[in-house]
Amino acid sequence: MNTDLGRSILDLARWTVVDEVSGCSEPEPDRHQSMMDHRGVFVTLNKLPGRTLRGCIGYPYPVMPLGDALCGAARSACHDPRFPDLSVDELQSITIDVTVLTVPMETTPDQVILGRDGLILDWRGYRGLLLPQVPLEQGWDLKEYLEGLSMKTGLPSNAWSWDDSRLYSFQGTIYSERIVHPFVR
Repeated sequence: MNTDLGRSILDLARWTVVDEVSGCSEPEPDRHQSMMDHRGVFVTLNKLPGRTLRGCIGYPYPVMPLGDALCGAARSACHDPRFPDLSVDELQSITIDVTVLTVPMETTPDQVILGRDGLILDWRGYRGLLLPQVPLEQGWDLKEYLEGLSMKTGLPSNAWSWDDSRLYSFQGTIYSERIVHPFVR
């Protein structure tokens, strides 16, 4: 892992979250040169103690430069519709994980490796995604992973096996804050 890139990714994600929630503007941190590459990215907000999920939003496909996608995902994660908007009071108890994705490729269940592959299920306009770390965090086997993906898609648990369902896999490099970041407005 490139530690300069990882630090730059986490600094930009933290700066964006703080800026979005507090409304205060400070100079944006420098962006690593690799942030110009088009990449998919997800930003996950976890609340301490316990690292409970507080928001997770992203772009699965490389539709824009990584830095821009990262900022968009970080801002959106503050307003994840599954939770109330992130508040200023919560900033000190939030840690950030950023998952930078490879391009999703069509796959079959027998090619999936738990912990390596994130998955996208696509069926007639319904689409759901689970990051590579999810089955390990949940203690799922492959069948449970596919069933969880189907339900995340808003479909019955066996939707992954339907003839007209499409399954895509991707890998991700995860950058994680191990402690709460020191700059909070």
